[in-house]
Amino acid sequence: MQQMLNKILLPTILLVLGYGFWLSPDFKVICSGVAIFLFGMLALEQGFASFTGGTLEKILKKTTNKLWKSLSFGVLTTTMMQSSSLVSVIAISFLGAGFIGLAEGIGIIFGANLGTTTGAWLVAGFGLKVKISAYAMPMLVFGVILVFQKARSLKGIGYVLTGLGFLFLGIHYMKEGFEAFKGTLDLAQYAVAGLPGLFLFSLIGVVATVVMQSSHATLVLIITALAAQQVTYENALALAIGANIGTTITAILGSLSSNEQGRRLAGAHLLFNGVTGLIAIVFMYPLMTAVESISLFVGINETDYMLKLAVFHTLFNVIGIVVMVPFIGRMVKLLERLIKAAPDHFAKPKYLNASALEFGDTAIEALRLETLRIYAKGADVIARGLSLEKSDIFSDEKLKQVIKKRARGMDFDVEYAYDHYIKSLYGAVLQFINRMPLDNTSAQQLDNIRYCNQSIVLTLKEVKHLQKNMHNFITSTNPHLRKEYNRIRRRIAKVLRRLEKIRNMDEPAITHEDLYQQLELNSDELHRRIDEMIRREQISAAMAISLMNDSKYASTIIHNLIEINRRLIQPRTQLR
Repeated sequence: MQQMLNKILLPTILLVLGYGFWLSPDFKVICSGVAIFLFGMLALEQGFASFTGGTLEKILKKTTNKLWKSLSFGVLTTTMMQSSSLVSVIAISFLGAGFIGLAEGIGIIFGANLGTTTGAWLVAGFGLKVKISAYAMPMLVFGVILVFQKARSLKGIGYVLTGLGFLFLGIHYMKEGFEAFKGTLDLAQYAVAGLPGLFLFSLIGVVATVVMQSSHATLVLIITALAAQQVTYENALALAIGANIGTTITAILGSLSSNEQGRRLAGAHLLFNGVTGLIAIVFMYPLMTAVESISLFVGINETDYMLKLAVFHTLFNVIGIVVMVPFIGRMVKLLERLIKAAPDHFAKPKYLNASALEFGDTAIEALRLETLRIYAKGADVIARGLSLEKSDIFSDEKLKQVIKKRARGMDFDVEYAYDHYIKSLYGAVLQFINRMPLDNTSAQQLDNIRYCNQSIVLTLKEVKHLQKNMHNFITSTNPHLRKEYNRIRRRIAKVLRRLEKIRNMDEPAITHEDLYQQLELNSDELHRRIDEMIRREQISAAMAISLMNDSKYASTIIHNLIEINRRLIQPRTQLR
């Protein structure tokens, strides 16, 4: 999609703009206003992104656990940031990292659509009735001064002020351009009435929003054109519908670097805006009647078509939410069926995508989830290295029975499994960490993630060493030696099972400290048993040496498993 934009659409846009500039200096003023407005939106987004080092993420996690909360979050953040695009990117990023579920993400997107209507109210009710360029200049001056400060918070405030200044300045130039346009060309003469006009101008609204990547910018352009009577009221309503549909392109482009969850959310966005737009077109005239009634009730002047456009924009978005909210559950199922998760290839990371790098907390959470995934695969390799199955270890079957059922050695190459299932994922984690911007708040978390991944790798090496003797001795003719090696297998399997229960909160009475203490006790008991077996000549000195070495491998494996889990199962934002 992006490549098509660069190769075909972008040169076409530049040629059309160049020709327009040559034909009309007034058109140049309008386009300059749009460019300044879009630049202001970029600065505004940059400013708010400066505050996402934890604050926005914490708010998101606490305010999206219910549908009404996720809807409210979408409305409030879009109202505050005046950018549904940024809110969509945040939602996709957090969904891809596993912070929120698909239903919560859909709620945010629904709310963002309603929140973006506040921009139309501000411009129609304030921006075109006050000389806002007078407010723009002080904002730009103070904003630019703050942008050059070192403190992140001051720099963020500077970008916000600069963004608002450019927004106001852009609206001013668009207004001036359309006013000047009256003297040279009356665009209203190209108005198209009836249903053909609705579809034509809706399509124009879609195209304009795709080009500018901002429905907010398109709405401002529509309102300023309507204020200058360069477009009819009915055609302006159709343009607003098209802008609503066109804004989904931003979410779709943002989802291309995300996983299947991000793509599902972009699909939900497209579905919601498409259905809402279709409802608005089909019921256009009843909606226009409703707008007249609402305008009369709240005291909007009969000829104030800009405010009526804001009423219409809000009305059809509210209707869309009312219609679509009851179907969110079905929408989730439909999207999961249409956009299937990619097969779980061992060598491909699942959570480490570009969208997760958008914000610090999503990057940390993506790393944590990927590390848990590597641990799960590592646990499978450990189980097979012990000639067991992970499903048996995590079952409710008694471990003595599990060990007895798997009495013979399994033909399993630990080194091959590491090379094909773990090594590339470990490398992907390190590469992802190197792509993250340095931040003091995440240094400890990244150290924990590095430690856990390195410990998984070292643990598999220990399993490889342990497997050599264990494979033979679990079928040894010496019952004492066979019993001890099966005891080692059971010790490791027991720790894996208990750690899984701790992670799932199924066994809260057992702590990691309890497992550490049990590890020490088991090591002491083993040494006493080895001494006793040597005295009774039940095993040879060579067997005893092998048993002690392999017991050391087992202790290291258990210690690493406990420490990995201790660091990973802490709250998501505190991997301590």
